[in-house]
Amino acid sequence: MKELLTTSWPYITAGATLALTVLASIHVVIYKRDSRAAVGWVGLIWLAPVMGAVLYMVLGINRVRRKAAKLPRLSTLPVVDHLSSARCTADELALRLPPPERHLAPIARLNHKLTGMPLLEGNAISPLINGDEAYPAMLTAIDQAQSSITLTTYIFGNDSCGRQFVDSLARAVRRGVEVRVLIDSVGSRYSLPPVTYRLRLERVNTACFMPTYLPWSTPYLNLRSHRKIMVVDGTIGFTGGMNIREGNMLLAAPLHPTQDIHFRIEGPVVQELQESFVQAWHFTTGETLSGPLWFPSLSAKGDVIARGIPDGPDKDYDKMRLAFHGALSVARESVAIMTPYFLPDAALITALNTAAMRGVRVDILIPEKNNLRLVEWACQAQLWQILEWGCHVYLNPPPFDHSKLLLVDRAWSMIGSANWDPRSLRLNFEFGVECYSTTLAEQLHRYFDEKLNKARALPLDEVNSRALPIKIRDGLARLFSPYL
Repeated sequence: MKELLTTSWPYITAGATLALTVLASIHVVIYKRDSRAAVGWVGLIWLAPVMGAVLYMVLGINRVRRKAAKLPRLSTLPVVDHLSSARCTADELALRLPPPERHLAPIARLNHKLTGMPLLEGNAISPLINGDEAYPAMLTAIDQAQSSITLTTYIFGNDSCGRQFVDSLARAVRRGVEVRVLIDSVGSRYSLPPVTYRLRLERVNTACFMPTYLPWSTPYLNLRSHRKIMVVDGTIGFTGGMNIREGNMLLAAPLHPTQDIHFRIEGPVVQELQESFVQAWHFTTGETLSGPLWFPSLSAKGDVIARGIPDGPDKDYDKMRLAFHGALSVARESVAIMTPYFLPDAALITALNTAAMRGVRVDILIPEKNNLRLVEWACQAQLWQILEWGCHVYLNPPPFDHSKLLLVDRAWSMIGSANWDPRSLRLNFEFGVECYSTTLAEQLHRYFDEKLNKARALPLDEVNSRALPIKIRDGLARLFSPYL
């Protein structure tokens, strides 16, 4: 028997390897929606036996959707009853918009079909620039909370800024406020030790989204919660792209400064922020948050018509990317894009170029120096496809800018956490808010234009004249863009 095993083990190993490779390939063929991603995974599985299959099992399988399917659906939240008077259909929106803006109404029709969430009028939305404006406003809201606080973020640093939030949340708990904090598992470990231990020490009800034991230091892990939402007393909301870390406090001259923009929101749309948190909290902990403590009645606070757009690799798959397509398809005069990570897929590149060829002014503002080197290289490899058909790309000088905006015809705005890259649009959980308001759009355009005036236009000649080794490096990085 021992001799038989000694002579047969190469065949047993080869057979097991072949079986693993075939089974992994079958799973890819059946479950991968994107044919290019499927081809890439199958190639990796066969070219790197065992290792390719292991990588696919770790990074390629959407376990979030599987887990979500096993959980009971949330009971209907009291959003419809509370928000019925604030609802605004696409047809009603077309009548309320001034004639030069009525062509934007089809975006509302598209996003309603995408999300099923109502478009709501009566909202007040205020931009908050950098942590210098955002954090004091958020901490004040926490300190004034009377009943409930929900907070979800990707990065919650265990630094001077993070400790201010921990102390403020702890004081709220001691006042009897119901507090729920949800932090992405990977994002919580951007600082060591993680801030979660400090929150739990202060008896703040805290959970980690999708716990992982992979090395904390890598920024390229799938299926993360990238949303940034805080709701206080169910009436005041904060959302955008800003994490909680001291680098956003530019006036304090941090070692690694990061520019960003966040938003304070009041009005009916706050309940859609809250609903997004409640679903993520239920997914993570099994606890359902409902009733007036979390969903009080809301009244009109401003004149912005808005809708929340949740996006993720579960039932909300691909919604943000399709919302981007819808906005680009109706643009008539201008499109302004601000994003830290710009790796649009072929369809989005075509949509941008088509808009430019129709005569729309398309301005894209990206950082001159990215905080993720591979993303910067991959971006450089794609920019010629954007520039050759008339889009304009501008390089924003340091410090690194993490702001995310999409502005159309100086009347429609998309704010939130989503970047223009495959990770954000296909693999992460994101949240955005579409806004119909000339006043808000003009505010955001001033923010955009101020940065544009300091930025450097990138000509097509400069992109094409990169040295051959640089082009090869960037091209190789682009091959990994679906996973960056």
